[in-house]
Amino acid sequence: MFARLTGLVGRDLLRDTIAYSVGIAVAGASFGALATAQGLQWWTTMAVSVLVYAGTAQFAALGVAASGGGPLAVVATGLVLNLRHVPYGLSVGHLYWDRWWTRLLGTQNLLDTTTAFALAEGDDLRRAKIAYWTTGAGNAIAWIAGNLAGIAAGRQIASPEAFGLDAALPAIILALVLPALRDRSTLLACAVGAAIALATSPFLTGGLPVLLALAGLAFAWPPKEPEEAQR
Repeated sequence: MFARLTGLVGRDLLRDTIAYSVGIAVAGASFGALATAQGLQWWTTMAVSVLVYAGTAQFAALGVAASGGGPLAVVATGLVLNLRHVPYGLSVGHLYWDRWWTRLLGTQNLLDTTTAFALAEGDDLRRAKIAYWTTGAGNAIAWIAGNLAGIAAGRQIASPEAFGLDAALPAIILALVLPALRDRSTLLACAVGAAIALATSPFLTGGLPVLLALAGLAFAWPPKEPEEAQR
């Protein structure tokens, strides 16, 4: 069965999906443990993870709630962070906008990872669809399984953040994007975006520095071809 799966998906994509899913599981465990330690009921934590299904926004919202923020502040934090899904949908929406049920599942599956893996396949529509759904399935299974493990651990650990579990997902993402940083324009865009996020973090609420960091994409814009080359 594994051989058939490898043949359908591809060894490289399957390997990367498994590697990323391990990080997602650890991050999911971190969220489950932190939410439980903050007093959330297990079913509330699982409902948020299944219905909201946005790890970054969930962590941010949990932080706002833990610091005393009201419901409006929590919702606003999630909305601001998830504004990035608008360009995601414009980029890969054609991969799942076929039937009503694929629209529902595909929209729920619209994540940083699924978008990145799908776009990495270029103009190959078949491979892009496989990447989109494969990474999405791995992400969903790992996130839910990690949440369940974290909820169980959160009842026993007073301060889950002391173990550094909340840093696991950023570390995995960094490892995945490192090869892309060989491109000079990509590296420059990432460096500018990181500088903007670091500079604004002390002054802005969670989520806004990340959005402002998107300004770094201006440095990755493809250069305009000379008119002679276009001819």
